[in-house]
Amino acid sequence: MQIIIPMAGKGKRMRPHTLTTAKPLLPVAGKPIVQRLVEDITKVCGEKVNEIAFVIAPDFGKEVEQDLIKVAESQGAKGSIYYQSEALGTAHAIMCAKDAIKGKTVVAFADTLFKADFVMDTNQEGVIWVQKIEDPRQFGVVKLDANGVITDFVEKPAEFVSDLAIIGIYYFKDGEYLKSELQYLLDNNIREKGEYQLTNALENMKAKGTRFVPGKVTEWLDCGNKDATVYTNQRVLEFDRDKATLKGKDIKTINSVIIEPCFIGDEVELVNAVVGPHVSIGKGSKIESALVKNSIIQAGVKVKNAHIANSMIGLGAEVSGKALDLSISDYTQIIV
Repeated sequence: MQIIIPMAGKGKRMRPHTLTTAKPLLPVAGKPIVQRLVEDITKVCGEKVNEIAFVIAPDFGKEVEQDLIKVAESQGAKGSIYYQSEALGTAHAIMCAKDAIKGKTVVAFADTLFKADFVMDTNQEGVIWVQKIEDPRQFGVVKLDANGVITDFVEKPAEFVSDLAIIGIYYFKDGEYLKSELQYLLDNNIREKGEYQLTNALENMKAKGTRFVPGKVTEWLDCGNKDATVYTNQRVLEFDRDKATLKGKDIKTINSVIIEPCFIGDEVELVNAVVGPHVSIGKGSKIESALVKNSIIQAGVKVKNAHIANSMIGLGAEVSGKALDLSISDYTQIIV
């Protein structure tokens, strides 16, 4: 099994956090988004994953590349890095890793997480992962026939055609066939709104007789902006509620309360603080005389004399003051 993770986007909706960190490497409940995605996919694949190929922008840097290789190796797979220099659409992004597209292949775009209770049927020709949603107008959706086979792919339907939204994870039994269809789009300059789109390849494959079926997840979690990512952090902590509070090493707690579920990283200090529920705190942060709930606090942060909720606070930032709803970047200081 091969896994392709296109993640070269700049994450503009997540600024300022993505000015210094690639969006898929932002932490959710103590782990980077892309690591959680890879772990969840390998669980439902039901087969050994041989290679995980990450498609990134050339300017992500060697440290990011090394972190991604470690993510792959943690799943017993080879990690490989490919580059997309220009944003030319989903089909183009996948083809940047064309050397890794072979045999059974999963393509997963790294801005989403999910919860699923199935093991994927790898004998199917293709599986498109979907989630039933109330308002499908902003998403690509699929239509099914009476046998549960996908008959149509519809992008952002103005009128209701289906409530099964495509979540951005796809399985192909024959990677070489997928690659040939993507190459056809590139060779013939077939674009939608100026970009090469995977959905065009899917339509061509379906027209030639490829049988696609839906893989229905029980929950789909977006990491596209600050509020969505904070909510995703909340839901992931709830998934792990049976593990209670997830704690790292060398934590110092003085006259403080942790309301589960939370993630508390290594070397965190809590002094006269109330933390939780639904809080993730990165390594080496210090929370003093403060109340923090429903927030993601990255490593090396200092919070003092503050009430923080529904917030994301970047690496090494300092916050001191009153009740706040924050989305601040790395090494920022806010003193009220």
